[in-house]
Amino acid sequence: MSSATLDDVARLAGVSRATASRAINGGSRVSAKASEAVAEAVRTLGYTPNPAARSLVTRRTDSVAMVIPEADERVFADPFFARTLRIVTRALSSRDLQVVLLIARPGEEEDRMLRYLRGGHIDGAIVVSSHRSDLLADHVADLGLPAAFVGRPWTGAHRVSYADTDNFAGAREVTQVLIDRGCRRIGTITGPADMSAGADRVAGWRAALDAAGLAADAVVEGDFTEDGGEAACEILLGSHPDIDGLMVASDLMAAGALRTLGRAGRRVPDDIAVVGYDDLGIAERTTPPLTTVKNPIGDMAEEAARLLLAQLDGTTTIPRRVVFAPELVRRTSA
Repeated sequence: MSSATLDDVARLAGVSRATASRAINGGSRVSAKASEAVAEAVRTLGYTPNPAARSLVTRRTDSVAMVIPEADERVFADPFFARTLRIVTRALSSRDLQVVLLIARPGEEEDRMLRYLRGGHIDGAIVVSSHRSDLLADHVADLGLPAAFVGRPWTGAHRVSYADTDNFAGAREVTQVLIDRGCRRIGTITGPADMSAGADRVAGWRAALDAAGLAADAVVEGDFTEDGGEAACEILLGSHPDIDGLMVASDLMAAGALRTLGRAGRRVPDDIAVVGYDDLGIAERTTPPLTTVKNPIGDMAEEAARLLLAQLDGTTTIPRRVVFAPELVRRTSA
């Protein structure tokens, strides 16, 4: 580590300490000649700026929070979050921005998370998986904190930037696969009802059945986890044993549902056809492999990073919304 100080840099460059500090940390009112002299002194001495001092000058922390209002066991078990974090981190690292992960169990740790967001520790936030009760879009908008959401927030969506996919269209299309196959008693395991993705996907399922004149009463709410899908499928089979098609709102839940169907002696797709949603890897490994909808997580995460960077750069203050089209992936479960 270099032992050179800011005073050493100023002395070698022939400028005041204040001028050297402004030149190094991006401050204004520094001539081109002085900036060049300071840069040469920094190179000669191998000087490394103090991050705390730099923050005082620039009023930037060079840190961005990735906010996930979910239980930690779900965050670390669901590939959706791992892929989103990896892509966001890669996108922001090119700008030397550090990602700080904030996980808060809904309804239990939100106050702590909000205190952190208000505390000036970060320059902005990317929020993933928001719920109706967390009001995160309104909170960050009220704070004036640069932010972008992966997925449409339930409330305050008009106040923030977000990148989403058309969950309604995707669910309607994959349900149509079951209808076209000849299924006439089609159930669903939904995502959480307090999330926009969960609500949109069950609405798409219902729209497809309504258009076909089929009953849309075989519904059980799930939680986007594999164990949750297994338990929900048990309930669904108990109350609607005649279902011959099943649209599951995530591949993780569908994997759990397949275990339940196997125990019940229901062959897939001969006795009951099953479709999922997300295509994040597990759909290829189930038995049989799942027909599903590709959720464009990479595109959404990269776009959310771009939306945030535009705010940090000051190039836009108007909330923007980008919605990606879903893509049907056919395999052998339906």
